[in-house]
Amino acid sequence: MKTATFETNKGTITAELFEKDAPGTVANFEKLANEGFYDQIRFHRVIPDFVVQGGCPNAKIGGTPKGPPGTGGPGYKIKCETAGNPQTHKVGALSMAHAGKDTGGSQFFMVLSEANTRHLNGVHTVFGQVTSGLDVMNQLTDRDHMVTVRVS
Repeated sequence: MKTATFETNKGTITAELFEKDAPGTVANFEKLANEGFYDQIRFHRVIPDFVVQGGCPNAKIGGTPKGPPGTGGPGYKIKCETAGNPQTHKVGALSMAHAGKDTGGSQFFMVLSEANTRHLNGVHTVFGQVTSGLDVMNQLTDRDHMVTVRVS
């Protein structure tokens, strides 16, 4: 089982990754994380009772943005892995953000409310689940950031 460790400025969040249900998404996330892509990136979109979103390189602390936060990616797109994926948007789910089917890349979100994200089931690829640090996840604001993210 692969595990993602998010060291944030508020504390540590650990998540189990669903390699069997979303192999391409997990492989992409692991590659970006272990290359340091997510290091020092701000959670640019935090909506209470909905999601905490990060992964946009335009929200890198001290970086030179190529556009507004929320509009950037790794320079390529990945396919959605929703068909046959039994995972749903429960509290603490990790899911790929996108601007339409098969347009994800690096941006992801963590679910704050199952009731308010049910409409995302089958639309966004759920690729992991927070196993510790839900208290940290619930404290995050759009001023907080990932210090490091690594997959082991």
